[in-house]
Amino acid sequence: MTKDTATRLIHTRGRRMDQKTVNPPVERASTVLFDTSSDLYGAKPGYGRMGLSVHRELEAALCVLENASHAKLTSNGLQACALAIGSQVKAGDHVLFTDSAYGPTARYLERRLQNMGISATRFPPRCGANIAEYIQPNTRVIYLESPGSLTFEISDTPAIVEIAKKHNIRTILDNTWGAGLLHRPLDLGVDLSVQALTKYVVGHADVFGGAVMSRDKRIAQDVLDCADDWGISLAPDDAYTALRGLRSLKTRLDAHEAAGLKLAHWLSQRNEVSQVLHPALEDHPDHALWKRDFSGSNGLFSFVLNATGSNALKRFFDSLELFSMGFSWGGFESLIIPCDPQLNRSADHWIHDKAGPLLRIHVGLESPDDLIADLDAGFTAMQGD
Repeated sequence: MTKDTATRLIHTRGRRMDQKTVNPPVERASTVLFDTSSDLYGAKPGYGRMGLSVHRELEAALCVLENASHAKLTSNGLQACALAIGSQVKAGDHVLFTDSAYGPTARYLERRLQNMGISATRFPPRCGANIAEYIQPNTRVIYLESPGSLTFEISDTPAIVEIAKKHNIRTILDNTWGAGLLHRPLDLGVDLSVQALTKYVVGHADVFGGAVMSRDKRIAQDVLDCADDWGISLAPDDAYTALRGLRSLKTRLDAHEAAGLKLAHWLSQRNEVSQVLHPALEDHPDHALWKRDFSGSNGLFSFVLNATGSNALKRFFDSLELFSMGFSWGGFESLIIPCDPQLNRSADHWIHDKAGPLLRIHVGLESPDDLIADLDAGFTAMQGD
């Protein structure tokens, strides 16, 4: 019987025959003991760093989530991005990456990989099949993030994948926003899907984690070998917490989506707002691509204010009571940040009428009416002397 993904996330369990609890055991161990010397070498897992019962169960659930056959856990999202890329390249290779990539990932590509003899070049997120113009003879990886970090462009992933396959280039997509439930890059032909479990999977802003998913056995082995060489692991308690969050992911995402859309529509009617960057809104430039490739949205989006002075913007932030300022997102709480200080984009790759400051908002699980009232008070404070 075919089951809905939300049902399978709850009932994907690797319970041992002697285990009667709903949740898997958390084995806090570095050393794994063996009965005989002949079992010592070649057994899996042979060491706690490779993961134990709770890690295997989380990996199995993530494979259900992303429709994958292989998953590798990491200690945070950035490490997952670095592992996915690093496992597919060597000195002398070239990486193409979207100009809207998460800032620390872009930094890794342009700083760390350069020190390893690997070059990286940005491409415009909306280039689609025109990605062919940016490919070099030594291009080995095309790295995508859709929607784009901070600015929420949707890439034409199938068009890019088609070109990549013709050139035998690996494709990697940061799917943290899509969270597996809203977007399945592997179904679109992407080779590796990456998530920061820290965000919606964990869902409570209290644990870091990451994961790299794939369907190709050879590519997955490259990821595992690289992870072994780099000593990558996830603590068992963090794996347990991520698995616990995963069980309620569908319920929480539904609430984030409904509240996020309500606030996005409200903001689009405000005189203080120049543009709302939410792909589920019909006036978003990439709405048709989003509707084709995604099954829903969540609580994370951005909006652009009209021209606003620094004092007025300060009054806006200072007056907020429910929206807190802090990095990350995906937890139960609502957050808002000014994006301009970290917006490192090529001038010709982000094309829209940026009238004033760019703000990113994460709509949490509070009452959306209360959140609207909080923002309304902020806009009122902006009008002060």
